[in-house]
Amino acid sequence: MEKEAENADQEHPMEPDKEKEKDHGEEDTESDNEERDEEERESQRLRDKKMERRLRAKERREKRRQVISLLRTIPYSDHQRWWSADTIAMVTGANRGIGFEIAHQLALHGLTVILTSRDAAVGEEAAKVLQEGGLNVHVHQLDIVDPSSIQVFTEWLQQNYGGLDILINNAGVNFNYGSDNQLEFAEQVITTNYFGTKNIIKAMIPLMRPNASGARIVNVSSRLGRLNGKRNRIGDLTLRHQLEDVDSLSEELIDKTVNTFLEQVKDGSWTSGKWPQTCADYSMSKLAVNAYTRLMAKMLSDRPEGQKIYINCYCPGWVKTAMTGWAGHTSPEDGADTGVWLALLPDPDHEIGFYKNDENWCKESSILNWLLQLNFFRREYATAIAFVAISRLLGKFETNTE
Repeated sequence: MEKEAENADQEHPMEPDKEKEKDHGEEDTESDNEERDEEERESQRLRDKKMERRLRAKERREKRRQVISLLRTIPYSDHQRWWSADTIAMVTGANRGIGFEIAHQLALHGLTVILTSRDAAVGEEAAKVLQEGGLNVHVHQLDIVDPSSIQVFTEWLQQNYGGLDILINNAGVNFNYGSDNQLEFAEQVITTNYFGTKNIIKAMIPLMRPNASGARIVNVSSRLGRLNGKRNRIGDLTLRHQLEDVDSLSEELIDKTVNTFLEQVKDGSWTSGKWPQTCADYSMSKLAVNAYTRLMAKMLSDRPEGQKIYINCYCPGWVKTAMTGWAGHTSPEDGADTGVWLALLPDPDHEIGFYKNDENWCKESSILNWLLQLNFFRREYATAIAFVAISRLLGKFETNTE
């Protein structure tokens, strides 16, 4: 009994300690709960901000879409229309998506359009849709990475049309969607998007017909091909500066750049930070297209009057097509609009030059200096909207007052 009493007496002094432990435990639990609640509130704030940004971006896209749709209803004035039914425009990869819409819109403007497709049967079906609408559209098979296919097409074009006035390089491939970065098809992507585009330019330039307004080349490219994007860039500063500087730019440098990338893809060292990290193969292919466009703009700039060739490239935006897995937010019609505008620039004095990067998308030109100062080129369509609105409305005003 004494031992039991002694033990009981010994147990009582420990009870306050247990109470303290219990209190501390409850405080820790409350503190943990408060931290979790604060983390959840912060996460919710971030989600709300992200949603707000998305909604604002959606509103901006919708406004651009509405403006572009409105601009399509404003006809070119007679003095702006340098083209006619005899003007020949060819569009590569035109059996669907952006290429199909570019062919469609050019034909609506009254040009003769040659729709090309790697798959002849698919091309025939696409052309039939436009032909049934009364449009002057013809079709021919063309694989831009097959020299024999290019040769056959070139001979057919020369024999049947005697030359070409407008070339739209739209054909291309992509095997990554969103933030994917699978590179098993990197060689095919770069071979098609860059080398294939270059093949067609070289084959078609000798066939481009002289005219007072100049022949036109438009390359469908991408903002992913920027040299110095925030998340997608060339990490090698020396190489980046060489590619930026038109005086040091060369075809050999561009080829070497993409071939070095492909070699490092094969040996697994491409992740060193030197190359774009988002859709790396597609980004590199379009970077090369942008650089080659700048190079060709320089090489073609000294052609005499009457034999001028104006070359541009542009980003159509994130377009809802098979290439994007139908995940885009821009329609093919809107994505095609800027390319058509570039092809139909009404006066050679209004040369845009070429799209370069997110901050400065084009070569200097007198008509656009003030637009560049306003930084309108930060979005895919802003300059196109401004210029087309001004040029078409001024043309309409002049026509109405004559």
